[in-house]
Amino acid sequence: MNEELGITIGMAARAAREHLGLTQAEVAERIGLVHPVYSRLERGKMLPSVPSLYRLCQELRVSPETLLGLTPKGDVLKGRKSSPREDGDAPDLRRLLHLARKLDAEELDALLRVASVLAR
Repeated sequence: MNEELGITIGMAARAAREHLGLTQAEVAERIGLVHPVYSRLERGKMLPSVPSLYRLCQELRVSPETLLGLTPKGDVLKGRKSSPREDGDAPDLRRLLHLARKLDAEELDALLRVASVLAR
């Protein structure tokens, strides 16, 4: 394994994940890895497979060039796709949305009722 490349990918992945306000466990689940394996990836102890690298770029909203260290230093997040953000788009809100997507229709309806009552 190319240790320097592993460290480069790991550092870029960590910076992008933290910028998005996600945990390692959330990213691991989204890209189809178990948490300990993703943790090794961020620490630079392993290289991702090509399919994992592709999913990682999609989930972290960074270009492959950024993860591979082919962009100038300091541009770790420059290659990410821009997404419209609202003032309330905090990490906790993104986490809630991620969890809500896992609910079935009945559970989602219950969550909406609770949220409506709390928002009053």
